[in-house]
Amino acid sequence: MPVIRVPVNTRRCQLLGLTGSAALAAGGVAVGAVPVREALAPQSGAAAIGLAAVYFGLVLLIAAWALLGRTIRGPEAPSPRTLLLTLALWAAPLLIAPPLFSRDVYSYLAQGAMVEAQIDVYAHGPSRLGGPLTAEVAPIWQHTPTPYGPVFLGCAAAIAEFARSELSAGILAMRAVALLGVALMVLCLPVLARHCGADPRTALWLGAVNPLVLLHLVGGAHNDAVMLGLLGAGLVAALGRWPVLGAALVTLAALVKAPAALGLLAVALLWARRLDGGFPRLRAALATLGTAAAATAAATALAGTGYGWIAALDTPVSPQNWSLTSSLGRMTGAVLRGLGSGLDEFAVPAWHLLGLAATALAVLAFWKRHHLRRPVYALGLSLAAVAILGPAIRPWYVLWGLFLIAAAAPSGSVRLRRASAVLSGVLALAVMPSGFAPDDNQLLIAVGGSTLGVVALWCAYKLTVRASRAADKAPRPPRDSSTGDSSTGDSSTGVRRDARDTRPLGSTA
Repeated sequence: MPVIRVPVNTRRCQLLGLTGSAALAAGGVAVGAVPVREALAPQSGAAAIGLAAVYFGLVLLIAAWALLGRTIRGPEAPSPRTLLLTLALWAAPLLIAPPLFSRDVYSYLAQGAMVEAQIDVYAHGPSRLGGPLTAEVAPIWQHTPTPYGPVFLGCAAAIAEFARSELSAGILAMRAVALLGVALMVLCLPVLARHCGADPRTALWLGAVNPLVLLHLVGGAHNDAVMLGLLGAGLVAALGRWPVLGAALVTLAALVKAPAALGLLAVALLWARRLDGGFPRLRAALATLGTAAAATAAATALAGTGYGWIAALDTPVSPQNWSLTSSLGRMTGAVLRGLGSGLDEFAVPAWHLLGLAATALAVLAFWKRHHLRRPVYALGLSLAAVAILGPAIRPWYVLWGLFLIAAAAPSGSVRLRRASAVLSGVLALAVMPSGFAPDDNQLLIAVGGSTLGVVALWCAYKLTVRASRAADKAPRPPRDSSTGDSSTGDSSTGVRRDARDTRPLGSTA
């Protein structure tokens, strides 16, 4: 039996992804991270339908993204402009949906209100603020100081005014800030890819159209979007002729979230390439550090938050965090308790220390191997190691490294890109739309919605195969041996005409 190749084109991918995104947004109205006064009881029928719709939409969206990746490798690859249009099309339903997959946006608003009220966010959690806004923060973070830097807290404080009068206005404003970060990412990706010798279309597909970007940076309005946008802009400036601007922008990214500070290594190496004379790396390193110090002092003075974020970097992670080292620590602790050992309480801290040591070794290895030719790629691998081996992980943390790996990975790194794509698809399904851990009933509904999505995709595939076979079996018009064109004849008149001629018989030109 001949193999039927199902045609895949960009328009079909766009429509499939839009259907998934719309179903996800519609379901999120019922089961997303909505304000507590609007939340439905998890046992209600509307909540069950909404949760099933979310996972149905997720499966369709992930499938559309995977198929779009096939078109990039095909003979009719979409242009970067088409990929950006696809991103906008898939993101549109999420813009009007409630926050999804996390309640962090409420924490951002509460922290901004604390800064505005001159409460030390590095010493106190949102519970110190009190009021209705604090009630929206997830209980696990109520008493936790923030680890975010002054750049982001300054933005959050400016937005907090909107949240006081109308919570939905504050959420929209915070989402607008995240969208600005995503826009910067989108602008930087093709430029970084061209500088690093990568395909801009593949970079946009993996680093921007990625479901994790849509779900968590657009849908969840996470501040990682701002961090990555500023980091990408700083690297673009450093690759160009503006290393001072590059160092300043990367510093601002680190003053949103600290992991971006690793980008200063890439800026220093890129800056050293432009210096003549002796000790170019030392001079570039000193210049980068001086620029970073000046930018930090200016941003901190403008935000008025002080330098407490340095001490707050060791903010404790949630006890049930499912990072690799936390999971191994809990497993080890369970084994030690079963053996009657009193050392079980040290298992998680010990694994966290091992993870930090492994991260340091991995970062050193990446920079040693790639610092000369591919510093941006070394930075991407390093940020991926920080996210995966660190004491805490969320699905959107993977974007720290993935954003730069998409733009700078060598053309031969097919396995790495494929593994990154698979990981993105898996993590897109890993978090409930409410941001809370699921119970058994919710897990069953989520599996049911995902299964329904798979069934819908299978039915669509079978219908497409059937249509392809029918097209192959359809009789074709005879071919004129003299002209090589398909033609049809009128037996009563002896007139032959081209098959493409749609005029009625007997008509004249």
